[in-house]
Amino acid sequence: MNTLFFYLYASISFIIYIIVLPFLVFFSLKTKYQRSIPARFFLWNNKPLKSNGIWFHSCSFGESKAIKPLVDVLPKHIVRMSTTTQTGFEAISAYTKESSYLPFEPLLFYWLKPQKMLVVMEAEFWYLLFALAKSRGAKTVLINARMSDRSFPRYQKIKWFYGYIFRYIDEVYAQTTKDKERLESLGAKNVVVTGNIKLSLLPSTTKTLEKPSGLIVCGASTHEGEELLILEAFLALKVVQKEAKLILVPRHPERFNKVEKIIETFTKKHSLSKQKYSENELIHSDVMLVDTLGELVNIYAISDIVILGGAFEFVGGHNAAEAAQFGCKIISGKHYFNQKDIFDAVDGIKVVEASNLSEVLLQHKLLKPTKINSKSDIAPIVASLKSVL
Repeated sequence: MNTLFFYLYASISFIIYIIVLPFLVFFSLKTKYQRSIPARFFLWNNKPLKSNGIWFHSCSFGESKAIKPLVDVLPKHIVRMSTTTQTGFEAISAYTKESSYLPFEPLLFYWLKPQKMLVVMEAEFWYLLFALAKSRGAKTVLINARMSDRSFPRYQKIKWFYGYIFRYIDEVYAQTTKDKERLESLGAKNVVVTGNIKLSLLPSTTKTLEKPSGLIVCGASTHEGEELLILEAFLALKVVQKEAKLILVPRHPERFNKVEKIIETFTKKHSLSKQKYSENELIHSDVMLVDTLGELVNIYAISDIVILGGAFEFVGGHNAAEAAQFGCKIISGKHYFNQKDIFDAVDGIKVVEASNLSEVLLQHKLLKPTKINSKSDIAPIVASLKSVL
């Protein structure tokens, strides 16, 4: 361990923690953060994970769901889970009671217990997380690692810093050969290409919904500014296809109420009917708001066209393979930089400018059903997990 850098970094992170405390108290009052901030920054109802387990850390809801194939190969009593987001916590809580929010770095000195192994998903590069876990006896592994075209130049500018982090990471499982090369240039060692584990086990339907007559358009995982864009495009389609129906699925539950108001204003203005999924799963209105979690895959199964959110605004896109497994026609915006590997693995996605969405939707008959063209191999990761049992 580089003692000087370790203590310098720990001291700086503690000073930052003290400085931002007033802001954290303020943000903890917001619905989006009312559970995560108290847990992560004040350890409120956030006791340490039991020691001597295999600890998975993932950030988002999607990442937390993607690790299920790995969790399933392990004895349940040995699984430990952490996350940083509220939706991620809801996902990991289904795997084990030993689920927690990951505390801010300086709090890890008290909170982090010795584990057999630490498995971190994608790009959660927390220096103290890896350093403390390693120093307390854990085998440390980074899985589904990626380095996008957009982010790599930023990482290169502080290459020296990531060199310190990779000193404490024993194994890296990268999504592509390009990711492997980029990670190695930053100091990663023992890098193996396994593909994207998000393709290893795509979510299955949990129920069968009744598909109504007419074209079903799904606005999936939408963000601020995208719902109105999709509603306007759907309105143009509705003029020529009277039986068409739109299902809107916002990405974040804290926006359900806001999106409901957007839909209410829009449908009232244009004399369209609306409904909420939580009140009636039978699709009978022009526009439906899906205001519950975990239903998107069921919606995909009955959708003809998916307008995939997170890419019409500068968000980075979402997992197109989840819809492609059903052969849906998929339209995406151009800002899918966080999902480039997934988009490369799916044939038939139509990428458009936001200003052209209405035109492309009107010409949906020209779109091709999507198809997944590649898979991933999680066998090396499973072998690594089992090596510590």
